[in-house]
Amino acid sequence: MNISKLFLLILFWIPSSLLTAAEVRVAFGEKIPPFCFPATDSGIEIEVIGEALAYRGHVLKPEYYPFARIPIAFLARNVDAAMTDLGRDMESEGALYGDPAVFYDNVFITLKERNLTIEKPEDLQGLSVIAFHGAAKRYPEWLTDVQQSNLYHEQNNQALQALTLDRQHYDVVLSDRNIFNYFTLHLKREKGFDPKPVEEHHFVEFNPMDYRPVFWDEHIRDDFNAGLKHLKETGRYQEIYDKYLK
Repeated sequence: MNISKLFLLILFWIPSSLLTAAEVRVAFGEKIPPFCFPATDSGIEIEVIGEALAYRGHVLKPEYYPFARIPIAFLARNVDAAMTDLGRDMESEGALYGDPAVFYDNVFITLKERNLTIEKPEDLQGLSVIAFHGAAKRYPEWLTDVQQSNLYHEQNNQALQALTLDRQHYDVVLSDRNIFNYFTLHLKREKGFDPKPVEEHHFVEFNPMDYRPVFWDEHIRDDFNAGLKHLKETGRYQEIYDKYLK
């Protein structure tokens, strides 16, 4: 058998998915525990997207950016995909949206012993609020008045949210519920933190389509969606969440 026939025979037996597999450079945020840990290329979002891509042979190559620069890097085509469009509709730019890989569910969090009710923006009057960076721009109808009364603070280090709420330095935390739970668990394990019971206040309607990865290549996007569906059907998706939050 000559070399050309042997090569064709090998191609025939290799799954077609492997022939089209690619390295996929994806832009992630550089400081979003438990979703992204750049130092170890780990975290809920890293693992979900990486394993979803691997389902059909692709290899994730994470690249980390300050959160605000993620869509800029994507639109400049410095990467093949991005974890989010950061609220900018990119379909007109030719971007292709994947199914939601993870869910960010922002809530107000208070100490249960305070017995506070937060159902409308006026309920925040007179209360001090600590939030994640950029929250005031995202929720101006809720936070503008708090800002103007000098009772509002944004903090990149979200571990401080759990501590300052517990010590009543602030009345209200605005955070993704999983991020807050992660840091609470981390402080309990590492620092002997004994947190007081808290209460969550949902203030906006949760829409899973608000946060989706974007791709330039249709084939890779479709393979990602197939892999994500497989992770959920097999229970692996929940296992990844549990690994970081239980």
